Amino acid sequence: MELEQHQSSTWEGYVNWRNKPALRGRHGGMLAASFVLVVEILENLAYLANASNLVLYLREYMHLSPSKSANHVTNFMGTAFLLALLGGFLSDAFLTTYHIYLISAVIEFLGLIVLTIQARVPTLMPPKCDGNTTCQEVSGAKAAMLFGGLYLVALGVGGIKGSLPAHGAEQFDETSPSGRKQRSTFFNYFVFCLSCGALIAVTFVVWVEDNKGWEWGFAISTISILVSIPVFLSGSATYRNKIPSGSPLTTIFKVLISASLNSCIYRNSSSAVVNMVSSPSNPNSSRKNVEEETAAAAKTSKETESTTNTLRFLNSAVANKPVHSFLECTVQQVEDVKIVLKVLPIFACTIMLNCCLAQLSTFSVEQAATMNTKLGSLKVPPASLPIFPVIFIIIIAPIYDHIIIPFARRATKTEMGITHLQRIGIGLVLSIIAMAVAAVVEIKRKRVATDSGLLDDATKPLPITFFWIAFQYLFLGSADLFTLAGLLEFFFTEAPIRMRSLATSLSWASLAMGYYLSTVIVSIVNSVTGNSSHKPWLSGANLNHYHLERFYWLMCALSGLNFLHYMYWAIRYKYRGAGNIE
Repeated sequence: MELEQHQSSTWEGYVNWRNKPALRGRHGGMLAASFVLVVEILENLAYLANASNLVLYLREYMHLSPSKSANHVTNFMGTAFLLALLGGFLSDAFLTTYHIYLISAVIEFLGLIVLTIQARVPTLMPPKCDGNTTCQEVSGAKAAMLFGGLYLVALGVGGIKGSLPAHGAEQFDETSPSGRKQRSTFFNYFVFCLSCGALIAVTFVVWVEDNKGWEWGFAISTISILVSIPVFLSGSATYRNKIPSGSPLTTIFKVLISASLNSCIYRNSSSAVVNMVSSPSNPNSSRKNVEEETAAAAKTSKETESTTNTLRFLNSAVANKPVHSFLECTVQQVEDVKIVLKVLPIFACTIMLNCCLAQLSTFSVEQAATMNTKLGSLKVPPASLPIFPVIFIIIIAPIYDHIIIPFARRATKTEMGITHLQRIGIGLVLSIIAMAVAAVVEIKRKRVATDSGLLDDATKPLPITFFWIAFQYLFLGSADLFTLAGLLEFFFTEAPIRMRSLATSLSWASLAMGYYLSTVIVSIVNSVTGNSSHKPWLSGANLNHYHLERFYWLMCALSGLNFLHYMYWAIRYKYRGAGNIE
């Protein structure tokens, strides 16, 4: 009797940090998730403190051109977020999210030490510029040290992003409505805490970098990620950790290959039967093969009676005997792969939004650097501009969770209130508005530069306040609030339990693809416009010579087309809870 009670009190498929069965009432819940939220503040502080201001560091201290600096920043941030897929994969396949976080935090810590040392020792950086010499771009061993440190940080950030959100979401009991509501609250506050870390990063740390030196900025990030490790460990006794269930990628590839091979074999065998039936030379043989084919068809029907009607071509993975035992699939594996394939179009439609968000770390910062950044007697660093969307997110996230969502639940009489896809759609619309606003603001900035006679002089700030740039930050920040929280919860909720860490990582992979796409679009725009009689849109002696407003209008148009694409898939999508895999 005691054994039965003990078994009923355990979380099936979960263990504690000592690899023993996790217990209900002792492991998981909001207390365990709270440690994750605190860690996210420290982790995002460490990451964003450098990423938000990195474009200026590369330009002013490493002497890279504005375009090269922007591309290196988007490549760095894109790589960091893309590596979240690796963190998610390892969490599902081999190690728990608990262990992946600890390993990744140590890697990021080592990368920040390398960057701190380089920023501290002048001989490890290119010589300072003076008025009589051309600035020497970082190269050789110095460049290797710079990018080695940066991409160690990227590897660590990727592992953390791929494991930490899933680790927090795993603490809740999804079999109960209260547990699902708490999980939704966790994702909202995860973005809230992410913004709290960003607030410290883009104010205090950026001010330190600009006024006290980059070695101090890197040092603060190093200390922050170091402190996050004992904070995370202090919650070990409360965590429940999902047991890794093998490589989700292996399952996906196995189902796809098995379905393809079985479909070909089945079609070939069917053709052979038809030919034999149509041949009058051997009626006995024809009758025998027809009977065998009928029996095989009956067996196929029996084996696939549990499979669903969506993506039917995958059903053949369990319809026939596989050509090799390794390719043998279960109905559950087939259904899991169907779910993954169905969320991929949603993932693809968010890449363009994140391409717009990439501008916050590149051209928007460089725009602000040309403007008057004084606020009274205080000179505000351009990289502190993200404070506007960050403060908005910090204010609106609790309001959204405690006021808007409960009201929406009562109004719609549904558990979610506002669906995940509706949240993502709102974010996409806001990104379109943001790019239109950015284009209008850039037109005004260049008009001021022309009227004041400073179009060719980039050494003096323009007589226009940097608060104009805040408008595009506000809209893009709002888009990020709706989309990121919606994506994280959407992928975690919809994904099979064996693939949740990897699926949640798609939210960060979308960011990565957005940053990479930004780099590609910049290159294509310069290549196409450079072939005409005019200069490329995104090149010139300084930012005032760029046609940045045209680039923003292009982004606005592409975002509009992307939204139409998203609507097509969102309208057709059915949630798992609504019986979408039927």
